[in-house]
Amino acid sequence: MTITRPTPTGREISFADDEIIVSKTDSRGVITYANEVFLRVAGYTEAEILGQPHNVIRHPAMPRAVFRLLWSTLQEGREIFAYVINLTKAGDGYWVFAHVTPSYDARHQVTGYHSNRRVPYPDALPKVKSLYATLLAEERKHANPRAAADAGFALLSQQLAGLGLDYDQFVFGLSNRTTLDAVVP
Repeated sequence: MTITRPTPTGREISFADDEIIVSKTDSRGVITYANEVFLRVAGYTEAEILGQPHNVIRHPAMPRAVFRLLWSTLQEGREIFAYVINLTKAGDGYWVFAHVTPSYDARHQVTGYHSNRRVPYPDALPKVKSLYATLLAEERKHANPRAAADAGFALLSQQLAGLGLDYDQFVFGLSNRTTLDAVVP
């Protein structure tokens, strides 16, 4: 069964601060596990979502550049934290603070990926939305998806370099309310 990605409604929903959305994928990004919070928030049944590519919940307001960074980081065998807007079955958006890690077998070969997602820090969202809007505007100048991701990634790298930060420093600066304004103007 193939899921058709819904049209975004423009509405945003959330979930409780004490909840964690969990999903696991195989090495190709196909969903192999989704917890009850994931199913409820995204609006899918387990039967609908298992076996689907994880990007079925990709919101069009999410820059390709951030996913390029995510996948390159994971392919290096490193974990990544990121602010992500996802898309529900009904077309609503929901923001998460994601922690994605590779999963390994006994021979230390990557077998898939594990993602835990929490409610994002509300003070960080305006800064994230502004950055993502800038990246999306750059990406929309390019008809080719790869060229769009490359251009967005170059702009993201330029923006972070201008702040004197790498991506991890940027994300954790947003997560620390005491340094939010100091880290991201």
